[in-house]
Amino acid sequence: MAVHETGAARSYGMISELYANFAAGAFESDPLGRSMIDVLAKSVAASGGGPVLDAGCGPGHVTAYLRGSGVEAFGVDLSEGLVELARTRHGGIRFEVGDIGALEVEGGSLAGVVSNYSIIHSPPERLAVIMAEFARVLAPEGYLMVAFQSHEDPGAGVETFDHQVAMAYRYGVDHVLAEAAAVGLVEQARLVMAPGLDARRGFSQAHLLLRKAGAGL
Repeated sequence: MAVHETGAARSYGMISELYANFAAGAFESDPLGRSMIDVLAKSVAASGGGPVLDAGCGPGHVTAYLRGSGVEAFGVDLSEGLVELARTRHGGIRFEVGDIGALEVEGGSLAGVVSNYSIIHSPPERLAVIMAEFARVLAPEGYLMVAFQSHEDPGAGVETFDHQVAMAYRYGVDHVLAEAAAVGLVEQARLVMAPGLDARRGFSQAHLLLRKAGAGL
């Protein structure tokens, strides 16, 4: 993993309570973003169910939301502080410390993966590794939902931005989709929010639903 990813994990751990309150509030006030997680949950259920990983789960609010939706969800995050907080706030849910680019998960064992803004601290050279790992742990025809700060132009490149906690990256939608397609993750749908909805930076927010290739795809 990149050095600054480890640094980001430490930084988040130092402000775990503050970040947890902010993240939970932002998620609660974002019905569009939640709608794509709802779609993943319903798609997994319609396909027969199975475990779903919240990759980069932070303080566990999305994992808990998935569990409340009837999904067999668990979370992994690089920050020990955030994982400890998630365990405290959401007792009974499995949370583990781990690298989303090197998961201790059996290959082909998951019905779904949610990556809710967890790739933003990963530099471009790590994105291919992370997508390959998501593809490895997904069962054939399993689902991935990945959200990140994006550009209005889907073909735009990668750039850093002024995240308060640690260095962060804004990815063009096509860039992320290309890395996903290279490991057999096929786009099913996309939601790209208008930049005006981001009052702070004016960034588009992309939510992509992908599915691992299988017999029916």
